[in-house]
Amino acid sequence: MQTSIATVSISGEFPEKLAAIARAGFTGVEIFENDFLTYDASPKEVAKMVSDHGLEITLFQPFRDFEGMPDLHRARAFERAERKFEIMDELGTDLMLICSNVSPISLGGIDRAAADFRELGERAAKHGVRVGYEALAWGRHVNDHRDAWEVVRRADHANVGLILDSFHTLARKIDPNSIRSIPGDKIFIVQLADAPLFDMDLLYWSRHFRNMPGEGDLPVVDFMRAVAATGYTGPLSLEIFNDQFRGGSPRAIAEDGHRSLVYLMDQVQRQEPDIRLSAPTMPAPIETAGVAFVEFASSAEDKEKLTTLLRTLGFSRTAKHRTRDLDLYIKGDIRILINTDGTENSFANASYSVHGTSAYAFGLKVADAEEAVRRATALGAVPFSEPRRSGEVPVPAIQGVSNSVIYFLDDSPELSRVWEQEFEPVADEQTPADTKLLRIDHLAQTTRYDEMLTWLLFYGSIFSTRRTPMVDVVDPGGLVRSQAIESRPAPDFRVTLNGADNRKTVAGKFLAESFGTSIQHIALATDDIFGTAAGLAACGFRALPISRNYYDDLEARFGLEPEFADALRAASILYDRDDNGEYFQIYSQTFGEGFFFEIVERRGAYNGYGAMNAPFRIAAQRRQLRPDGVPR
Repeated sequence: MQTSIATVSISGEFPEKLAAIARAGFTGVEIFENDFLTYDASPKEVAKMVSDHGLEITLFQPFRDFEGMPDLHRARAFERAERKFEIMDELGTDLMLICSNVSPISLGGIDRAAADFRELGERAAKHGVRVGYEALAWGRHVNDHRDAWEVVRRADHANVGLILDSFHTLARKIDPNSIRSIPGDKIFIVQLADAPLFDMDLLYWSRHFRNMPGEGDLPVVDFMRAVAATGYTGPLSLEIFNDQFRGGSPRAIAEDGHRSLVYLMDQVQRQEPDIRLSAPTMPAPIETAGVAFVEFASSAEDKEKLTTLLRTLGFSRTAKHRTRDLDLYIKGDIRILINTDGTENSFANASYSVHGTSAYAFGLKVADAEEAVRRATALGAVPFSEPRRSGEVPVPAIQGVSNSVIYFLDDSPELSRVWEQEFEPVADEQTPADTKLLRIDHLAQTTRYDEMLTWLLFYGSIFSTRRTPMVDVVDPGGLVRSQAIESRPAPDFRVTLNGADNRKTVAGKFLAESFGTSIQHIALATDDIFGTAAGLAACGFRALPISRNYYDDLEARFGLEPEFADALRAASILYDRDDNGEYFQIYSQTFGEGFFFEIVERRGAYNGYGAMNAPFRIAAQRRQLRPDGVPR
């Protein structure tokens, strides 16, 4: 099935848009009339540009205020259409979109509209073109695809068909299953867009907040399943109006768009196996069994500081790499690697040169590492590899957020022995106290807000996940938007994505100072928060001090026993509770450019992240900043 995107969906000058669209893997493009009119080239020159990029013009759009006009205006509408047909001939495209009339002088009536389209179909046929009718969600008389189809059905002309747009159907909460009764050959093109759920004016919602399928909250998969059931085999095209996209990278937005369409087709194919969409074949969404390790890139000097922090958390140095400057620290099932390999072709060294000491890579436990890479690359992820030295195991990997690396480990004979083959045990000179840390609970990645949807789609399309609702985290320097992705069926792998708008926030400072480093904190899980607090104290751990006012309010808000509240205060433990369970948090003080560790305990079925405590954590971190904004 052909993939297409409207030029209005991405930013940039017209040639830049075409280059980005072609590079992302699309084979078709909708020419939005304003993009054509503002570009100083003839239709034939535009057609050659499109062709030179290996693209086909799938649609010329939009043509407005056509059907149901009073007699005086009706003749003019047909004249306008004839002129567009001439332009289409020079552009080399045969399909024009006509959106339902919004003019206050337009006249209603299905038969009147059908008669107009019947006549227009005759004129279109003489030019060898087709016209498609789309019901705008805010159309004056036609705002439902069922009415638009009835107009097309009554027009009964081979050159007149229906154009479906997921936003216009789903925004009005129209049952997409009503599409199933429409003959697939009368659907001329399908436009797709998702959107977050807002209660606002339909036109404003559409013009400013659309996003790629899989990035919003609309049931786009159900819509596409209904379309596929009609036997439709034409192009799938994206038409996205979004203020954020208009100022974003054309290449990144185009790549997101292509990934979203491939992911959408994969979802429909898995739910409707009898329907063939010509979707790229790929393995099923990746199920993960947790984080196998996190790797830091560092220097010899910073390594000592990071090692000191790890020891206060109860980690022991258990092994060193046989050929690289790479040390392994273990506590429970948690593996932390510190890479100080300074060789020229080392990716860790390159990462350190750009970002400083940072958690630049992590590994995931999966059933089949090679299958994981195959799915990821089918969805546009970039495979990662670097030169291997003698005795090293080639671990399958992809590039992740902000040029980080995601490795995949499974129980295959080769990958299951990577720790024994590549590392030799060492006797740690220190034996930290037992801090009862068990596993990695979640990773928190900070990114620019305008890239947040990109990475939500990245994780959501590649892995078997669910998303939690987005929350606003209040920082005195501005808002940080946070959303978590959790693996399914079990939440063994959790990532919280935090989008920062400016560098005045703690997250924004971290992003600016580390030049895009993504993992800002690692949450380590325990099943005994008070036992962990005692072990941390014995190891010399310095918890982030939380204000006394927080605990006074906490005691009153939850009706805590004074002794319990005092125990929380004494160990600088933050607390949250909902109907399902309880959540405990201890934070380390910041390291480097703003990185920190979190220690958490979940009791019962609590599945959140202590969002209500974030402002208090941020306030405590800001108190630790020097006047110039750098952590002490």
